[in-house]
Amino acid sequence: MKEYLVKKAWQLIPTVLGVVTLVFIVMRLIPGDATSHMAGDNLSGDALNAMRERMGLDVPIWQQYFNYLLQLVRLDLGTTMVTGQPVAKLILEALPVTFLISVLTVGISCLVAITLGTLAAFTAHKGKKLVDSVLTWITMLVDLMPSFWMALLLMLLFTLTLGWLPATGSIDYGDPLGLLRRIALPLIVLCMGQISTIARITRTSVLEVLNEDYIRTARAFGAPQLLVVFRHALKNAAMPIITVAGLAFGSLMNGTVITEFIFSIPGIGSLLIGGIKMRDYTLVQSVILVYSMLFIVVNMMTDLIYRYMDPRVKY
Repeated sequence: MKEYLVKKAWQLIPTVLGVVTLVFIVMRLIPGDATSHMAGDNLSGDALNAMRERMGLDVPIWQQYFNYLLQLVRLDLGTTMVTGQPVAKLILEALPVTFLISVLTVGISCLVAITLGTLAAFTAHKGKKLVDSVLTWITMLVDLMPSFWMALLLMLLFTLTLGWLPATGSIDYGDPLGLLRRIALPLIVLCMGQISTIARITRTSVLEVLNEDYIRTARAFGAPQLLVVFRHALKNAAMPIITVAGLAFGSLMNGTVITEFIFSIPGIGSLLIGGIKMRDYTLVQSVILVYSMLFIVVNMMTDLIYRYMDPRVKY
């Protein structure tokens, strides 16, 4: 275990460096910068050059890159170019709501998807093709729906028509019920996409395991059918499901960016979109770095779960 963690830590360095370099280059390929956003047509000449010098944009790109790497080595994310606020403070303020939505989405999605996928595999194994086909087609149709289109439909139904759930408003952690109502629509949008993917993989994995000899042996000993499926078959089919659940976290982070923007959630996604609009290089680079670190941590956790689920796995 210790050797594995050390190896992953060494692999983390080139990964983070590659992400930082790629984001640094891509941001500077976008026309305009923070000074053009702030000044518009009001400043030109010496005043605009003075603003660029204050933001450190007057030096060559390679020097800007080197200065940014030195900041990261000192664990300093710097300040935003537009407002001058500490980037670390903004991220820490926006991270809790994004983390809450992500954790609830993963938990609810896995619970519902694994249950549906396992039942679909069980019905298919029993020859009940109609139930299996209905579940499979429903998950495929849900997966094909764009998240922004689904979000707008849910807002139209639950907010404008029924008035049950708010689509905008403040986030109050002191009111748990109000907080759940506020994030309910984003949760539904994100869960639908995750459920459809994980359910299909679960169905395929469990269906393959149900034909194994040890499953027939468990049935021969008189174990209940659902106990055999959920205790024996599902556990031995868990490896592909864990893989997909871990990879789904990456797409979930992409989904939170769009969903938070649509529902005005003050999370990391909204912070990222705001930074892109303002051409705030420091803010965008730091937010994407945080996203990358979260994705790497989830991959490491997935590998550790592999070891727990199957001791035969070698690091």
